[in-house]
Amino acid sequence: MLISVALISVISLSAQPEPDLDALLARIAERIEQYYQRAQNLICVEKVTAQPVGHDMIPAGLGRVLEYELHVESDGPADGAESGDARVVRDLRKVNGRVPKPKDKAGCYDPNPLSPEPLAFLLAAHRSEYAFFWAGFGRGKDRNALLIDFRPLEVGAPVLTEDSEGRPDCFSLSLPGATRGRVWVDASTADVIRVEEHLAHPVDFSVSFDQQRRHGLPPSLSIDRYDWAIRYKPVAFSDPIETLLLPESIETLAMLRGAQSHRKRQVFSNYQRFMTNARVVKE
Repeated sequence: MLISVALISVISLSAQPEPDLDALLARIAERIEQYYQRAQNLICVEKVTAQPVGHDMIPAGLGRVLEYELHVESDGPADGAESGDARVVRDLRKVNGRVPKPKDKAGCYDPNPLSPEPLAFLLAAHRSEYAFFWAGFGRGKDRNALLIDFRPLEVGAPVLTEDSEGRPDCFSLSLPGATRGRVWVDASTADVIRVEEHLAHPVDFSVSFDQQRRHGLPPSLSIDRYDWAIRYKPVAFSDPIETLLLPESIETLAMLRGAQSHRKRQVFSNYQRFMTNARVVKE
């Protein structure tokens, strides 16, 4: 009996027609544009926990906990054509549980005060920068999800760049074409409910002689693992009644050889909505 039920379930699942991927991506982009319009009336609290780790995932040094007030700003449609990108804007409120002081220095893993909104790559304006592939239907708790895989089309050599904010011993690493990702989409609404991106394979990269000399770095470094995931959750508002799918958390893990590995968790809470008459409506 159990075998028959399981077999019927598999057949039913596999019998679902594959959606038109271009049409689905267009619908997703439309929902993201609508989300950007609504998100400009929202603020929330973002708690960021960054922790240096070793390859055994054991903490390697002091962690750092930050708290921000966060909101989204959108550029809006450009010349009446396609919708513009959106930015995440952060206002630092606490550093390790206390009010920040003018002498406080930013950490290497602190999020940028102005960052691209994570879903912007799914907008029509960026469609040509990625290859998208139908990946099937979700199962179990994701049974109501549609799955889409993606990879960046940019190619080139890895580039290690010194921090734009001038933080000592802090760098950014560009890995064009080295990652692969997946998007989970609600089948009924086309809202994005989860995105994950991972390093496709370990990458070795060279360090310039100038960077070696000034920072005491080895001639080459390696990144063995990079994982990034964002999850969304429904948040209900009242007066007027509305439920929006909003960011719940972002998890990042970077494992390197020859440099410091780290993991970071960002949690979003205390969503509030500003109405046009300046009323604040909490979640």
